[in-house]
Amino acid sequence: MTGQQFDLDFDVVLNSPLCGTAKNERTLMIFNFFALTKDRQTELPAFDDGKYRIEVMGTSEGVATIWDKELLIYVASLLKERANRGEEVTRVIQFTAHDYFRLTGTKPSGSAYERLVEGLGRLKSTTIRTNLLDEDGEGGEQETFSWLDSVRIKWRKDRNGEKVMQAVRVELSERLFNTLQKSNKILTYDPRYFGLKPIEKRLYEIARAYCGNQQRGFKMNIEKLRLRVGIQSDLRYFKAELAKISGNMHALPDYGVMLVDPRLKRSLDKNQPRQPGRTPLKSFLVFFFRTDRMSRMPLAADAPLIDDDGDFIDHPL
Repeated sequence: MTGQQFDLDFDVVLNSPLCGTAKNERTLMIFNFFALTKDRQTELPAFDDGKYRIEVMGTSEGVATIWDKELLIYVASLLKERANRGEEVTRVIQFTAHDYFRLTGTKPSGSAYERLVEGLGRLKSTTIRTNLLDEDGEGGEQETFSWLDSVRIKWRKDRNGEKVMQAVRVELSERLFNTLQKSNKILTYDPRYFGLKPIEKRLYEIARAYCGNQQRGFKMNIEKLRLRVGIQSDLRYFKAELAKISGNMHALPDYGVMLVDPRLKRSLDKNQPRQPGRTPLKSFLVFFFRTDRMSRMPLAADAPLIDDDGDFIDHPL
């Protein structure tokens, strides 16, 4: 084990239960660092948008998955809750599996404990190389790190002699800890997030990060969105998945998505020449909006566009 030494005893104060809502740092919601499938993957395709680069590498256990990310969200929430109470915050967090299962809506069972142990192993063994989380946020410094530096689990036997997980203690990597501590962009999650499918989870996080509570929503190029979501399938498959989700107003908590043909507005303008052929797949846009304010929902054409740096461009289609 690396890092700070500790003993797991009954008299050690737990950081759980989590009394508030789940939280995470905004950058960790916008970009993807996790496999979106339970199939074992030893590395993810590198993300590179010209400014930021993300490489994710694993061992024979595979890279950490979007379900393992739920544990990081939980731990980050415990850390921020302690900080908000004015308590001393360190890289070491101790919690019970039952409280984590409560947050994620997981039924405590032998298989659930096994999945938790496996997920902790992947979070420790996965290596991330990126310039995204540097100190100045400008991408000028590259760093290699893992999510967790150490993991220790305390077991006990119940009255039937079965092994039960008593407590878990993890040490966050210095990079993850500093990101959570220094960022002033910590956002909450709707509890329904934990019941979403992988693509829906990523769409919700991106919507939460960019749309937040503002009314006008935003647009993003479909290929840019595919890369941010972390989908490895081709763009045609991703567009089909977006079409399914857009047809269900309750697919994402508080947010909706809509596919937008960028030529539509021009085709409705009688003064514009008719557009020949089909719209290229990579030209489609995806419009995100709040579903709890439908009466005030803006037109997709009026929503700002996200540029390559993740900033809003205030111009119409």
